[in-house]
Amino acid sequence: MCRVLAFIGPETPLEHLLLTPTNSLVNQALDPERHPELQLAGWGFGAWSEHLLKPEEPFIYRRPTAAFYDDNLEHVVPSLRASTMLAHVRASAYDAQVVLADENCHPFSFTGTPWIVAQNGYLPNWQLLQRELLQHCQDRYLKQMRGNTDTEFLYVLLLSLLEGDSDEDVQRAVETMVPLIAAAMADLDLPGLTKLKMALVSVDRIIGVNVGLGLQGETNPTGDWQELRESGPGTDDFALSMLLEPMYFLMGRHFDRDPATYDFETCEEDEATGAIFASEALTDDTDGWSHLNFGEMVFLSNEGGKVTKTVTTLSM
Repeated sequence: MCRVLAFIGPETPLEHLLLTPTNSLVNQALDPERHPELQLAGWGFGAWSEHLLKPEEPFIYRRPTAAFYDDNLEHVVPSLRASTMLAHVRASAYDAQVVLADENCHPFSFTGTPWIVAQNGYLPNWQLLQRELLQHCQDRYLKQMRGNTDTEFLYVLLLSLLEGDSDEDVQRAVETMVPLIAAAMADLDLPGLTKLKMALVSVDRIIGVNVGLGLQGETNPTGDWQELRESGPGTDDFALSMLLEPMYFLMGRHFDRDPATYDFETCEEDEATGAIFASEALTDDTDGWSHLNFGEMVFLSNEGGKVTKTVTTLSM
């Protein structure tokens, strides 16, 4: 699986989020703590900032190379600040079939929607499942597909199921999408473990999703992810542990400080000026980081410098 990082808060140097934390997203590309694969298949970010010429649009940067090998990294990132950001590093198996191209790097951004998306996940046999799922996809989004990844197709499917942009609309769309995928798997006899650990981001909003299907395509897989992880890579139990493990988020303040090293204060919601949603905690000290457990969604919003959160349980 890949690694995801999203942020909302005050205008903050991107290097404080992407480069300088002890477990920064760029460091995770080379040494992810909770995944056996290196993140070598590309990286990218989308950012909104009042300092951009078009502050209402995300600045999208994507490259099909490992983040730590990108010769632009130390020139582009330190020059930017953002109040909303979504970044991603893409995992790569040692497989010649992995297509390395800008179009396959996250985040994905389509016109006609406020949302950009990235995920660390996997939809097996997605090309074949399209036989059942394309009927639920809108042409205006299908026409914008440029790559050949499951995430971009899931982006099309989710946008097509949205009836609006409220938190409730997004949750209903996710609760509709997952059973549709399960039904397509059953109809085509293509069951498979499916990880949908997604971040949907628009200006001053993050919606984090931690959901998926079990090894037989079931919508309610269960198990202790830490015990399952002990089985080791290559086993069904290990794969299931990757599905059931949590995502992470925190509420904090002082993100816009400019120290020599990454620094912020975790705090209670009523004092928070910013929030992070991530595949892994960015600091060695995980105090202040909360879990988004499997089967849950988190809604983070920044309104006038006050950040709020809502965690809900998905019903499918």
